[in-house]
Amino acid sequence: MKEKINSAINQSMECKKYVQGNLVPEIEQAINILLYCYRNNKKLLICGNGGSAADAQHMVGELVGKFKMERKPLACVGLTTNTSILTAWSNDYSYDTVFERQVQALGQKEDVLLGISTSGNSENVIKAIESAKQIGMKTITLLGKDGGRMKDMGDLNIIVGSNDTPRIQEAHIMIIHIICEILESELFGSVCE
Repeated sequence: MKEKINSAINQSMECKKYVQGNLVPEIEQAINILLYCYRNNKKLLICGNGGSAADAQHMVGELVGKFKMERKPLACVGLTTNTSILTAWSNDYSYDTVFERQVQALGQKEDVLLGISTSGNSENVIKAIESAKQIGMKTITLLGKDGGRMKDMGDLNIIVGSNDTPRIQEAHIMIIHIICEILESELFGSVCE
């Protein structure tokens, strides 16, 4: 069992080393897009499915609440959390358009949409990105594997090059934490723990 545990830890570290060696410029660009968004009183919308929905909700909690410091809230909405719209729209129309519909209702020009998908093939995230672009929103994707169908859809695409979904998700949450930490620091000054 120790070998399996150590193997999982090593795989996670290798995936994070991939991020460090290949994705730092994209992470920095994502931070700059979000800094512009927040400095111009815009908001971030986030969507994903399953573990990526949990990551979306986690990021909303960090931005609306706090990451490391006491500060004003940042406008951020998880499109994964309203069970009434998720279930009503999916039942009456299609789960494929459940995020798109919310983008149409809540998104405004120069807001940002972050679409999270370990496969890059989530139809409902794809449709949300397409709708966001029509509105004039900036779009960022946080993907895995080869980026799937979404690899070129966002204004910025951050692709964790692994085929192991749990390792991709671990890298995604690390990237999310880095973004939140630097956003706080840049927008509100030094960290006060």
